[in-house]
Amino acid sequence: MHEKIIILDFGSQTTQLIGRRVRELNVYCEILPYNKFPENDPNIIGVILSGSPFSVYDEKAFKTDLSKLIGKYPVLGICYGAQFMSYANGGKVEPAGSREYGRANLSKFDKENLLLKGLSENSQVWMSHGDTITEIPEGFEVIASTDKVKIAAYEIKGKNAWGVQFHPEVFHSTEGTKLLSNFVVGVCGAKQNWSAASFIETTVANLKETLGNDKVVLGLSGGVDSSVAAVLLNRAIGKNLTCIFVDHGLLRKNEFKNVMKDYEVLGLNVIGVDASEKFFSELAGVTEPERKRKIIGKGFIDVFDAEASKLKDVKWLAQGTIYPDCIESLSITGTVIKSHHNVGGLPEKMNLKLCEPLRLLFKDEVRKVGHELGMPEHLINRHPFPGPGLAVRILGDITREKVEILQNADDIFIQGLRDWGLYNEVWQAGVILLPVQSVGVMGDERTYERAVALRAVTSTDAMTADWAHLPYDFMAKVSNDIINKVKGVNRVCYDISSKPPATIEWE
Repeated sequence: MHEKIIILDFGSQTTQLIGRRVRELNVYCEILPYNKFPENDPNIIGVILSGSPFSVYDEKAFKTDLSKLIGKYPVLGICYGAQFMSYANGGKVEPAGSREYGRANLSKFDKENLLLKGLSENSQVWMSHGDTITEIPEGFEVIASTDKVKIAAYEIKGKNAWGVQFHPEVFHSTEGTKLLSNFVVGVCGAKQNWSAASFIETTVANLKETLGNDKVVLGLSGGVDSSVAAVLLNRAIGKNLTCIFVDHGLLRKNEFKNVMKDYEVLGLNVIGVDASEKFFSELAGVTEPERKRKIIGKGFIDVFDAEASKLKDVKWLAQGTIYPDCIESLSITGTVIKSHHNVGGLPEKMNLKLCEPLRLLFKDEVRKVGHELGMPEHLINRHPFPGPGLAVRILGDITREKVEILQNADDIFIQGLRDWGLYNEVWQAGVILLPVQSVGVMGDERTYERAVALRAVTSTDAMTADWAHLPYDFMAKVSNDIINKVKGVNRVCYDISSKPPATIEWE
């Protein structure tokens, strides 16, 4: 098994970013809840404590037993993690006079310190905290300051432990990756041998050993995650894998047919099921987003179950679950932003064991694995697409007529992105059918027809996203084409909201 860094999550919005930065150093890491440290794991080489929405002195604050960590492993505390280590050892943490948020520069720092080695003069860092460490305990030593923050970083002498008040994981900390590398590689001694190729080699070997001659069934969605999972399993167990691709009638235009062809080229054993009638009838009149998701999730399970039960001797259910699915669905704050279609539900009903070969990977790592497996470019670089499909891009109730309008508008937008060479510059794009009609003029006639919104975002991991700054000429062409070619649409808008505060999808 790979050596690993454990990131203990105290509820910060940027915990996953810490994980991504460590993985970018070709070092394997796992994100675990703050109170679930695996004490008996011999592969742990270091621990990072994340930020948190709480103050260390709050009654509700998340706390862990630091005696199990400090002095036993190299430890790096980030923001709350740094405050907690200081506070738990008798230091003082107090509300800052005003919230310290935004760019700052390390005006003074110990350039010889193992954590800060190689950082530039006035290195830019990103602050985001309402509290500040005002006094550190005995045995702690300040190793960096900014103009406003005296204790911007400290070392616990002789304990291989450090704390930083800033966030090295975010993009705005320009040398944050260098600092994390100093800790992960320099202090923890990571070998940097975690890669797509090593993941495939290890995973295929593990799958062969775990699954043996057992039969496995996998639900395909047409997206990159389930497709890569299928190809990986196919490499390990060949024809013992049967894939089921359910068309709920809410896929993109011609998607079912095109994806089935792709799977044939990949040599996968796939059963395609057109279940659109069932889904349209169950969704009739439903407008509430979460209810739509639940109906589609349950409907998928029912159809999948019916098909899978026709197969003989199946013992395993495989899914394309990836790491952010697992982390978000098990949010330690107990807040579910929206239900994930991949996590939970199926194995209990079907009495199958669960196989999730990608559950440790972030989305960009899944794509790297797809490349390494030799999968076609257009399949690997497909934009993420919601499990409930166009149901969550039609605001209001679902009808076949609305789906057809949206499919046609969406097809023009997505094909336009491809034709203009913009598709791979965008993380995710699609069209939303709005529950409003607007006045227009076509020819000499007054129209009263539907409005659509285009949505395109740039992102690296979908945790945060910015609206894509697409060329005006392109936008004008797409708008014109949609209005002229899609019967029933006379107005096109562009969504310029970022995540947060908005989400990528509208529902």
